Amino acid sequence: MKAQRIQGLIFCAIALLFAFATLAMSRFAPQTELIVLAALIVVLGIPHGALDTIFAHRLYGIRTPWDWLRFGVVYLLLAALIVGLWMFAPVAFMIGFLLISVAHFSGDLAAGTALVSRILYAGAVIIFPTFLHAEEMTQLFAQLVGLPAGQTVVSGLTWLAWAWCIGLVLAVLVCVRRDWLTALEMTSVGVLTVLAPPLFSFTVFFCGMHSARHIIRTIIYSGRSSLLLLAAAGFLPMFGVVVASAVAWHLLKDTTLDARVLQIVFVGLAALTVPHMVLVERVRLSGWLKGAAE
Repeated sequence: MKAQRIQGLIFCAIALLFAFATLAMSRFAPQTELIVLAALIVVLGIPHGALDTIFAHRLYGIRTPWDWLRFGVVYLLLAALIVGLWMFAPVAFMIGFLLISVAHFSGDLAAGTALVSRILYAGAVIIFPTFLHAEEMTQLFAQLVGLPAGQTVVSGLTWLAWAWCIGLVLAVLVCVRRDWLTALEMTSVGVLTVLAPPLFSFTVFFCGMHSARHIIRTIIYSGRSSLLLLAAAGFLPMFGVVVASAVAWHLLKDTTLDARVLQIVFVGLAALTVPHMVLVERVRLSGWLKGAAE
């Protein structure tokens, strides 16, 4: 628990620092910014999902090569279904991706945090960028699912923004009496996502809060104190992500560079989130109890 609180404090400091710094900083060239932030998401954010092998091992007793093969096939089939949804029903894909992201990110906050507060916190990551950066959000979504769908989704998020903001402020005021750090985390996410450009705020949140907290909880859950062992557990999944990304890069060769990077990162992220949630949410909802010793 102490490690999570330290990580929370560090995240809040970084989030608030960068949120206000972006007001004074000049933006990089759009393509450079996109490539750098996408690389950070891949290097610092996505690897937390590679630790799903630990949950599969503990929850389902997967040990033999045949067990791992079946697990891998099911995992990949779930991911492939999401990619198929993006290809044939982009609006449904985008709405579904945003909803499952809110559900998944809501698990970041400490145990005992009210469900409504969790949803308001997680939804801020998606909704609050529309306050100052609605046009940029539309451009990003358009490269994922087309301009009409992107405009529709951003219009819906903009419509929710002020009510969501009031809700988050009230949730912070209620939460601060029980746990000041959780209230500060909620506030930091709100400030970051309002002030910083959308990709920038998502990268800081996803890497600094969501991924970092998940890795800490996985270490506690697994009882493994060695980062080397955790790295070994995630090596093959990350290798698979690299191979899949290379294949996708080739298949999307007719799209623009910006669209190709966004589609590989965020469609890939959506595809991996669904099987990841199937494993992790079961543990989160039980309170991240430590797994049985091996």
